[in-house]
Amino acid sequence: MKSAFKQQIIDLLNGNRIMTIATNRADGWPQATVVGYANDGLIIYCHVARDSQKFANITRDPRVSLTIAKDVPQPLMIRGLSVAARVEVSYDQGEIDHVAEILLKRYPEYKVMPRPDPKAVPLLRITPEFISVLDYSKGFGHADLVKVTDNDLADFVEARRHHWASFHAA
Repeated sequence: MKSAFKQQIIDLLNGNRIMTIATNRADGWPQATVVGYANDGLIIYCHVARDSQKFANITRDPRVSLTIAKDVPQPLMIRGLSVAARVEVSYDQGEIDHVAEILLKRYPEYKVMPRPDPKAVPLLRITPEFISVLDYSKGFGHADLVKVTDNDLADFVEARRHHWASFHAA
């Protein structure tokens, strides 16, 4: 992907805190819910309750769709992302600790709360495969579709995996 698109995507991810995640229910109906998230570059993380419908849907089918955008006063100011992605549950303690720090930077008000127990509230790693970059300033409904390649993720994934193995929260 072009570096300008990649930076625009990361800026949009960094500039928001809430996303809609759509999962596939067993009966075929889509289910969309709103969750808080944090990202490490193009990789997106969130916690969900293990006993939730959302988690059951993801366990059965790891394909999800996400939308991320802010409310704006004028339609031609709409900028956001529509993402096709796959989800994995992270069990790596180094990654969990690393993401806890990212989440606390994004949500400093959570410092007073206990850390989520992975047995009840697993950490989801969401890896995008396709991203539509929405920018209505270029025309109503304008979107540029970008395929996310392994090269686009390499900076984030491999570097972090080595980091996770030695990461210990302060």
